This record gives sequence, C-alpha cells and structure tokens, in this order.
Amino acid sequence: MEYPVVDTIKTGKRIRELMKLNSIRTKDIVEYMGFESEQSVYKWLRGDSLPKVDNLFALARLFGTPMEDILMERTGEDESPLLPRLYEENFFNNKLIIKSISAYLSILYN
Repeated sequence: MEYPVVDTIKTGKRIRELMKLNSIRTKDIVEYMGFESEQSVYKWLRGDSLPKVDNLFALARLFGTPMEDILMERTGEDESPLLPRLYEENFFNNKLIIKSISAYLSILYN
C-alpha cells in the first residue's frame, strides 16, 4: 500500500469547484471563518497551502460535504511527496520553486 499524499493544486481546484456548486464567494468564506483578509483562502485556491484541520472541518460543513471530499490525492508512481511535479500548474511560480527546494533541502540535511 502506498503512502497517500494530498495534492495541493488539485485540492485548491476542488475547493473552487465546491464554491461554484454552492454559490459561495471567497468573501463568504472569509466572513464564515472570521479571517481578517482573503489571503489564506487565495493560498488554498492557488494550491500554495492547505487549510488547517479546523478550517477544513469548517469548509466541509459550509459545503455540506465530508472533509475527504475536499482533499484530493496525488496520483502517479514517480511522484515524490516532497517535491511538486514539474508539469503541475503554478510550479514555475518563483515563490513555489524556492519554497519547495528549501523544504526539500531542509528535510535532506536535517
């Protein structure tokens, strides 16, 4: 059995899809969660980060779906859970490259 890895890009797309299906705007999520700005939500939608467990739980309630229906699994045999795939969207975003390489190196050398 392979270790499951959450795909942040696909999860962001799934959150966006659930927002459309439920006619929920980013602003609505910000108000529901009690956030001061929309930045966290935009990071989720871009796939730069994942919601914390409590925020994921709240999103599931807001969308009327189980948490497992929000998280999307990374698929494929040649994937490393430490580095994003080269062909995924947003990979060439400089911040994502730097963050990914930095995280990978810190795991290797710590």
